[in-house]
Amino acid sequence: MTVYLPIAELSVNIFIILGMGAAVGFLSGMFGVGGGFLITPLLIFYNIPPVVAVATGANQVVASSVSGSITHFRRGTLDVKLGSVLLVGGLLGATVGVWIFSYLRSIGQLDLIVSLLYVVLLGTVGTLMLKESISALRRAARNETVTLRRPGHHNWVHRLPLKMRFKKSKIYLSIIPIVTLGFGIGILTSIMGVGGGFIMVPAMIYLLRIPTSVVVGTSLFQIIFVTAYTTIVQAATNYSVDVVLAFILMVAGVIGAQYGVRVGQKLRGEQLRALLALLVLAVALRLAVALVVRPEDLFSVAVGGLGY
Repeated sequence: MTVYLPIAELSVNIFIILGMGAAVGFLSGMFGVGGGFLITPLLIFYNIPPVVAVATGANQVVASSVSGSITHFRRGTLDVKLGSVLLVGGLLGATVGVWIFSYLRSIGQLDLIVSLLYVVLLGTVGTLMLKESISALRRAARNETVTLRRPGHHNWVHRLPLKMRFKKSKIYLSIIPIVTLGFGIGILTSIMGVGGGFIMVPAMIYLLRIPTSVVVGTSLFQIIFVTAYTTIVQAATNYSVDVVLAFILMVAGVIGAQYGVRVGQKLRGEQLRALLALLVLAVALRLAVALVVRPEDLFSVAVGGLGY
């Protein structure tokens, strides 16, 4: 069964799109990531134009994140105060990111930059996460204590001013690195169509020393509003959000996220991080191959700026 996408200007198999949305929603609920780092490349692999894939992928992230964050809120694993501080930086970053997105599109370099960013960021984050998670799994196998946050252990982040107490997370931390992290994630959301959870979750755990128990739900909470804002601005500025495609992905994503949360609760933290790292590296490898493999069509012709 095919359906026509008006903005993308092509027909697609609805069952394939539903499968993509459900799979990404499942991973979103399981790992606490928005899933944009996966859905955007999948759409591009399925011949959806990158401009549409980025903007519409961000919209799908909203649905899966809402579904997952509600479940975490009910279970008491969501720090609303911490998420709100992240949100401030995220909205500012998303605004800057939309401007950068428009500029790259106007000079014809958007497709290349998006692919390169994915390869570099996913490759780096995936490698670091896999290395750490393997070490944690080995320590667990030897019955050694596995802790991500040692009592009294601080780094340079904890010496910054403007500190605030977050009771749910049981931390006393400066808002500077939190807002900065949100700002960076906001830029990535606008340019790459990602929720940013694949960077935010490791940063919150390893850099900010936030307990893993509240990281997933808090990450999803922030992702909801930043991606929703990005979708609205992208639609109004670049006219690149395909409503039909977004609706199909949202329906499947909401359903998949519910099952993902249940599975994620049954796995240990180091197991989740190892699986997420492998997934991130697989996507990076696929994109890297696409950048160097000889394309079927060596040349393309476009007409622009003629004033017709």
